[in-house]
Amino acid sequence: MSEALNVEKIFGEKVFTMEKMRERLTRKVFLEVKRVMDHGGELSMTTADVVAKAMKDWAVENGATHFTHWFQPLTGITAEKHDSFVSHPDAEGKMLMEFSGKELIKGEPDASSFPSGGLRATFEARGYTAWDITSPAFLKESGCGVILCIPTAFCSYTGEALDKKTPLLRSMEALSEQALRIVKLFGNTEATKVTASVGAEQEYFLVDKDLYLQRKDLMFAGRTLFGAPAPKGQEMEDHYFGVIKERVGAYMKDLNEELWKLGVTAKTQHNEVAPAQHELAPIYETANIAVDHNQLVMEAMKRVAYKHDLRCLLHEKPYAGVNGSGKHNNWSITTDNGENLLDPGDTPNKNIQFLLVLACILRAVDRHGDLLRQSASDVGNDHRLGANEAPPAIISVFLGDQLEDVVRQLVETGDAAKVKQGGKLETGVSTLPDFEKDATDRNRTSPFAFTGNKFEFRMVGSADSIASPNTTLNAIVAEALCEAADRLEKAEDFDLEVHDIIKEYMTKHQRIIFNGDGYSDEWVTEAARRGLPNIKSMIEAASTITTDKAVALFERFGIFNRVELESREEIIYETYAKTINIEALTMIDMAGKDIIPAVASYAGDLANCVIAIKEAGATAAAQVEMLNEVDALLAEAKKALNTLKEVEAGAAGISDMKELAFYYKDTVRVAMDALRAPIDKLEMIVDSTIWPIPTYGDLMFEV
Repeated sequence: MSEALNVEKIFGEKVFTMEKMRERLTRKVFLEVKRVMDHGGELSMTTADVVAKAMKDWAVENGATHFTHWFQPLTGITAEKHDSFVSHPDAEGKMLMEFSGKELIKGEPDASSFPSGGLRATFEARGYTAWDITSPAFLKESGCGVILCIPTAFCSYTGEALDKKTPLLRSMEALSEQALRIVKLFGNTEATKVTASVGAEQEYFLVDKDLYLQRKDLMFAGRTLFGAPAPKGQEMEDHYFGVIKERVGAYMKDLNEELWKLGVTAKTQHNEVAPAQHELAPIYETANIAVDHNQLVMEAMKRVAYKHDLRCLLHEKPYAGVNGSGKHNNWSITTDNGENLLDPGDTPNKNIQFLLVLACILRAVDRHGDLLRQSASDVGNDHRLGANEAPPAIISVFLGDQLEDVVRQLVETGDAAKVKQGGKLETGVSTLPDFEKDATDRNRTSPFAFTGNKFEFRMVGSADSIASPNTTLNAIVAEALCEAADRLEKAEDFDLEVHDIIKEYMTKHQRIIFNGDGYSDEWVTEAARRGLPNIKSMIEAASTITTDKAVALFERFGIFNRVELESREEIIYETYAKTINIEALTMIDMAGKDIIPAVASYAGDLANCVIAIKEAGATAAAQVEMLNEVDALLAEAKKALNTLKEVEAGAAGISDMKELAFYYKDTVRVAMDALRAPIDKLEMIVDSTIWPIPTYGDLMFEV
């Protein structure tokens, strides 16, 4: 039996927690830090110096030699530049380890080498990182040693946000301000802040290292660009929640331990639907920390996989024909004195504050469904959304039978006199307890589903940062709450105005509510009838962030200005074009150097076999049939390869980034699909000992 693990003891041991701060700082300094954390403002430089020394001492005691401003540029991943604590030796040659408040608060990395959408050119290198005091510093151990990581924002020399954290923090403040107005109007005068809380369920695949290294597409593109279906996929539905394999279990054990040490509340682990697919879910945290922790989760998943001779695949669709991976973003709003604004209580029809907040959210999602769809867009997600395995690309809201009935009553009569109750479900077994029946079911096909006391935004891609979805969600809800608060604060009759707002919003925006099967063709038709947008790709969604409506929203609350939004639209086109370019070049490399030569050799062997059999006096009918089939598919593949080379070369003449992105979508990807089709057919008939790359069966079942 393995040694018992004391989770309580190791939890947060690599984090400079509030407890560690309290132990190492004077009461005065600690209270100043706490005040800035809770209410904003800036630390005095004197205090910053004290905090920096305490942080450095703790880090050095735990083996750290360097520190880094850990930030999240618009690549979607994290970035870090390591600086040692080394300073000039003293007069006697003794080395002094130093870390100042100035170094803690601000850094200056090169801002020209990250995607900026034109905000920073190569010759404009200066950028700044600024300490995010609301997210704790932590230690990361790797081949570089132990590094003190300080979560920071990242902005340009002229002040524009170059990262995902800065807009998120802005959106959180906007949401807090507007939601606080609402709760105070309803009598909660003790609350001083309202926080968006988030729990991100992370899905992923594992693959054997040796098999991974034989697949150039997995190495370069993160997904398989070729591959015929395995004899068995997920048809038997025997992987979801199935017994976890020993090798995978050992990986999960080490992953949990690593995350717990980093203060990540890893709670749930299980097998997902597809073979070799799994999920990890944390407990809810404030949106900012949840974003940081999800980045750490993804980093740790990859790092720990190496220790087990595995590789972790975070791509949304690593294998065609089986379920891809998402990241369900569970979102709620809570006051700092413990009130969840999305808790309907036992009688939601009488919970007026809840109904108002719900009405505002329906208004926000209906008005800005295009923005919400865009916030969940990335290249990999284009293979997943709307593919009968994930939410459709159409934004709708699932409320469940109970709340949908309440809304219907309010819309039709202006009053919800009754509410559906759950009751009990009898098990029929004397030794088993009866179940408390919920008043509503769950809908796994809905992109934005109410699940009891939160909304689950299910469109987010597994490889993507959750910063953008939560920034957008916070912003659109802040706007709706602001409009409601403006009316309520001016109302002569508060109760009547609340009633009117709820009925007005729910009536006007009820089209966004859909409790049915989001995967069905009927819903696509019905959504079109309702006038709901169906934005099918990442680059089609890109322009939604620069409409006058979107700019007005984000500028109103100081989350983005027009320049920042235009830069992000440009980055989306650039990212898409570069990603498909890498995939196309990888296909050309694999098909031209590995697969087609191997098939040609196999065809030669078949031809020699035919000649030998005929010389022996037999007809060789079966062999001739096989040879003809292989030869025809080989010719088709070679022709498709040449076409792909031509269209890929054609991209070089396109300078406009938006035009280039659509060229890759409409022309290059079509050519890629045309090359894949014959090669996947060839995989099914070519001798397995000759086929040059591991198959889907190898990749998904050899873990």
